[in-house]
Amino acid sequence: MSEITPSGNIERGPVKIREILAKSILSKSKIYPYVINPYIGCQHSCSYCYARFMKKFTDHKEPWGSFVDVKINAVELLQKEIGKKKKATVWISGVCDPYQPLESKYKLTRQCLQTLALKDWPVVIQTRSPLVLRDVDILKELKNVEVGFSIPTADDNIRRLFEPTAPSIPERINSLMELHGMGIRTYAMIAPILPGAEELIHHLAGTVDYIMVDRMNYHYADSIYRKYGLVENMTEEYFTRISQQIRADCLRLGIKCSIEYE
Repeated sequence: MSEITPSGNIERGPVKIREILAKSILSKSKIYPYVINPYIGCQHSCSYCYARFMKKFTDHKEPWGSFVDVKINAVELLQKEIGKKKKATVWISGVCDPYQPLESKYKLTRQCLQTLALKDWPVVIQTRSPLVLRDVDILKELKNVEVGFSIPTADDNIRRLFEPTAPSIPERINSLMELHGMGIRTYAMIAPILPGAEELIHHLAGTVDYIMVDRMNYHYADSIYRKYGLVENMTEEYFTRISQQIRADCLRLGIKCSIEYE
C-alpha cells in the first residue's frame, strides 16, 4: 500500500512573468459553457499537462512551467462580458491552475469569483493548490459552486516525479476535507492515472461528492515513465485494471464515479 507523507515543493528556477492585456476572458468551453483562464502558463509545470499546446499561440520559447502571462485586465473584462452573455456554468480554469503561486500576488481568480458571485453565476473550480481556501468567504456566497482537486496518485513520491513543483498530495486531500466539511460541494479528478492511483479512494472517502477518472492519453511525460522504469503503467491493461478497481472501491464506499474515457 502506498503511504501518503507530507512533503514540501522543490526549489524552482526563475519564471518569466509578463503582464498582458487580454481581448476577452469569458470564453466558450467544450467541458462547461464558459471557461475563465486568468493566466497563460502554469508554475506547477506538470510534466504530462495537456495545456502545453498553449505555446503554439504565444511567442514563448521557454519550457512549459517557466513562463506565465498575467491577464491584468481580466476582472474589468469579466465585469463587461458577464452582462452580455446568458448565465451558465463557468469553469475556473481549463489551461492553467487558477490558484498557482502568482495568484497570491495578483488575486485575479479571487476578483473574478467576486464578480461571478455578485451576479449569482454557477462556478466549477479545478486546482491543485490549497490557496483556494483563501477564498472560502466568496465560495460560501455562491449558491452553486463546486471545488475540485486534480489528484493523480496517492503516492507523493510518484507525485514528485511527474509534478515536482506542485502542492503535495496530503495538502490537496486535506484541502478537500476542509472544504467538504464546510458544506461546499467537492470532487476529485484522477487524471492522468499515475502509479499509486489505486490507493486514492480510501483517502478520498468522506471528502468528495464525486470522482472523475480520465487516463489522459497524452505522451508529454513518456520519458519520465521510461526513466523510472514505469513503462508498464502506460499500458491499456494497466489503465483498465486500475479504473475497474477505482470504480469498485467507489461503489463499495458509496462515492459517485465516472470514467471519462470509456
